[in-house]
Amino acid sequence: MAGGGEAGVDLSRKFVSEAELDKRRQQRQEEWEKVRKPDDPEEAPEETYDPRSLFERLQEQKDKKQEEFEEQFKFKNMVRGLDQDESNFLDEVSRQQCLLEKQTRDEEMQELLEYRISFCIMLV
Repeated sequence: MAGGGEAGVDLSRKFVSEAELDKRRQQRQEEWEKVRKPDDPEEAPEETYDPRSLFERLQEQKDKKQEEFEEQFKFKNMVRGLDQDESNFLDEVSRQQCLLEKQTRDEEMQELLEYRISFCIMLV
């Protein structure tokens, strides 16, 4: 083929010209000036270069999200149900509490009855 390239492949797109790099730096510097605080440096910090492949970066983000998700439900998964002994103990405590409440109600009813009887006797 003419030009030494394959059909449909534009080799000029794989390289960035110095003018384009300068243009990007200038845009980044203008954006930096808008958000720069007085104690920040005058020059915009350079973008950090990450030599990892896109797959590795995306995999890292996915792993972080998975860890956050697992951490969110970590304590929820630690909760377990009651065993038979614990269940029996709680049933017994509940039964005793009901008996005490019933006994208190019965005593109150008995005292009210005695009061009414004594009140009726006083009227007669």
